[in-house]
Parts: sequence; structure tokens; C-alpha cells
Amino acid sequence: MTEARLALVTGAARGIGAAIAAYLASNGWGVIAADREPALHATPRMRAIQCDVSDEAEVTTMIAGIRAEVGKLHALVCNAGIMVRRPLTRLTLAEWSHVLATNLTSTFLLVRAAEDLLRAAHGAVVTIGSTRAHMSEPDTEAYAASKGGLVALTHALAVSLGPAVRVNCISPGWIDTRGEPLGAADHAQHPAGRVGRPEDVASLAAWLIGPESGFVTGAEFVIDGGMTRKMIYI
Repeated sequence: MTEARLALVTGAARGIGAAIAAYLASNGWGVIAADREPALHATPRMRAIQCDVSDEAEVTTMIAGIRAEVGKLHALVCNAGIMVRRPLTRLTLAEWSHVLATNLTSTFLLVRAAEDLLRAAHGAVVTIGSTRAHMSEPDTEAYAASKGGLVALTHALAVSLGPAVRVNCISPGWIDTRGEPLGAADHAQHPAGRVGRPEDVASLAAWLIGPESGFVTGAEFVIDGGMTRKMIYI
């Protein structure tokens, strides 16, 4: 890929990750779209790579390949994530560990492996957290813990890697990633008047890895249509 700017987006096969990868490609970025599933649609500006980012060896191999073949990386968007919704007494240690490895440890592995490339480019990292770092539904302990940890890891990395590399977190609320049927009440409950779209997150991610956000690092951006600011009494 010969584009001047190169971004690696994980969890890029669908949903928010796919939207971010497509948005960046349409705005002149070269994109490496990574996912553990091979079902990725490559374009002239987008190259698909199969990688399980919870696996240290696979992450090391992927970044080594980028280093050898391209020799640069300007942005890293850590979006890969899974949820296991299970009552606490039935949540196994293996399930807990798998969620944390995919949602949280993967960012550590990716940034550690790509630090030299990101420093050389004075690049930027965006992590994709969740409003569930701050609020929860029942039976989501592993997911909430992973996203809370990701918010903390974001500011830790920002301090450790600055000023060469900026690191910020986007925490989405309800984003309609599946095109599910939505009613008027679904939209009306949001102070913004609608459920979020993947493109809402994609445009913010693009800003955070671009030069316009050069004074922004270590921050969390909650993008939830105002829901976490709304008092709800039952």
C-alpha cells in the first residue's frame, strides 16, 4: 500500500470496525482491516488480514508483516470485542478470560508490538470502549470489566507514549450495527433524538487519528446520544 497514511483497524469485518475502515479508506487512508474471520471485502485502499488479536503470536506476526512489507503505521484503531452474557454463577473462568483477552489484552499486545512504528510516524491510537465502563445491565461482568480496563489503559498509554503517540478512547452507547427494526420509542429515549449509527463512531475515530486533534490525548469520548446524562426513574 502506497498511501501516505496507513491505519490498522481491528474487528473490521462488521459493525463499527467495518464502518471505521470504510470511512478511513474513503477519506484517503490506506487501511489494513484485521479480523479473526476471513469475511472481509478488500478494496484498492483496504487490505484484509485474518488475525485473532487475543493471540500474542498472531499479533506479533501481523505487526511484523506490516513492518516488513510497508514499514510504516500512522494509526491503530483497537475495535475488536466480544460479549458473553451469563449469570455470574454460570460464568466460567475460561469465558471471563476470553472476553478480557479479546477486549482488553489485545490492545496491550497491539500497541506493544507496533510502538516503534507508531512513534516513528508520530501516530495515534484509538480504543473502542463502551458506556458499559460506567453503567451496566445484569450478567455483563466480563464485558464491563474489560471496557472499564480499556478506559484506564488508554490514559496509561497516552502518558507512557506521549508526546510521540496520542491515545484516546471512544465509548459508544447504543449503536445500531445490525440494521435491526427500531421503533419511535427507541429513538425518542435518546436526548439526541435517535439511536446511533456506526458512521457516528467512524467520523469521530477519523478525527482522533487526524492532525486536527493534535492537542487531544488520554481522553474518553462518550458517544451515546446523551443517554448516560439522562436521569431515569422507575
